[in-house]
Amino acid sequence: MLTRREFLVASAAITASTAFDASAQGPASRSKPNILFILADDLGWGDLSCYGRPDYKTPVLDDLASAGIRFRQAYANSSTCSPTRVALITGRYQNRLQVGLYDPLPGGAPAGLPPQHPTLPSLLKAAGYRTALVGKWHLGFLPVFGPLKSGYDEFFGFMGGGMTYFTHKSGPFLGVPAIPALNEGEARVEREGYATDLFADRAIEVIKRTDPKPFFLSLHFNAPHWPWEGPQDQAQAAGLREMAHYEGGSPRIFRAMVESMDAAVGRVLKALEATGRARDTLIVFTSDNGGERYSYHWPLRGEKGFLWEGGIRVPAIVVWRGTLPAAKTVTQLAMSMDWLPTLLSAAGARPDPAYPPDGIDLLPVLRGQVPEIQREVFWRTQDMMAARKGDWKYVRSGSAEYLANLVEDETENANFRLKNTAVFEQLKRAYEGWDRQMLPIPPEAKRGPWEDQVHRARNLEPVKR
Repeated sequence: MLTRREFLVASAAITASTAFDASAQGPASRSKPNILFILADDLGWGDLSCYGRPDYKTPVLDDLASAGIRFRQAYANSSTCSPTRVALITGRYQNRLQVGLYDPLPGGAPAGLPPQHPTLPSLLKAAGYRTALVGKWHLGFLPVFGPLKSGYDEFFGFMGGGMTYFTHKSGPFLGVPAIPALNEGEARVEREGYATDLFADRAIEVIKRTDPKPFFLSLHFNAPHWPWEGPQDQAQAAGLREMAHYEGGSPRIFRAMVESMDAAVGRVLKALEATGRARDTLIVFTSDNGGERYSYHWPLRGEKGFLWEGGIRVPAIVVWRGTLPAAKTVTQLAMSMDWLPTLLSAAGARPDPAYPPDGIDLLPVLRGQVPEIQREVFWRTQDMMAARKGDWKYVRSGSAEYLANLVEDETENANFRLKNTAVFEQLKRAYEGWDRQMLPIPPEAKRGPWEDQVHRARNLEPVKR
């Protein structure tokens, strides 16, 4: 017999499968498509069943992948959340901005996304879109920074890196009391309900509004980021002692959190279909970095916080009915910073020439107009650095240097450095040339007690300062 949750998940899957029939034909009818950008938080490379998760199913997102294009080589710009979000919203390497040097941005940090910097929502707004962010921001704190100062017309969500799912608070951290975190615009608000469902409900409201303008909706879930609270865990959540929740969690709870998000996406897609706008909407689903404690990464090495593949490779799905092919898998190397030029291109808009993107427009590849684009890409955190070109990846961790061949050994356990010295030196020099163009990490961006607690939550040694 199905449980109530299993029934809801199955119903959502049927709805999404019907709504996104891959056999639908004909061009999109709107010159400027609506854009629905769905971002999970700490969802690992293998945490959807269409990417190999063996112990549960994600039927809604699996059906979405069947209706569009699934990436096998999609990467986050960083292994933690706020730097990746900088790259996503600006289309540029996060290391070009002070806010992108934090790994991640802690509460009370002086940095934030400069309101004058062009962003994906501000550029789409100038192109005639109404813009909304529902969910997580984590790019700077009020009163200086915030979503409404960087191109969003409306915001319902939280400003920092994490929020409890039932009480909607940030903290406690290191003895600092928890504080309310949920915002409507720039004002604190209180709501009842599980955060994943609240964010889906607001996204549905945005989609259902009658407006001649196309919409750009950023739906940034906090799931499955800690604290580990599934939709049936309200009683246990009342006893939460610290935000990073290193004493909590289980595979069962993680499964419930992901299944709840999958079902929430199904409700959003059902609402989109009911408005008659599904065909005129470009949909992206991805994650801000690799997963951690309960994620499934095989065969990848590492997790969130590391520049091994498990920390930066993420699921990514794109659907645009009648414009992009269905049931297709691509190996194009894609980065978080690519979504700005790609989505602007779909909208007939352009980046600000004073802030040229480092990302590329993926649409010609996705449409099959050009072959997959070969490129060099780079990563830098406070602890590691990496570069990738073709099958090769250079990694430096502390004083140790590695050269991986991701075709020969996707686990990154074999070090090809001595066998392929020319490739090693080429990638190392390429990284060093790129690094010289980026901002140095200032002392105030170094990890502090907040990040140390997060590291302890992941059973790692605290960073030595």
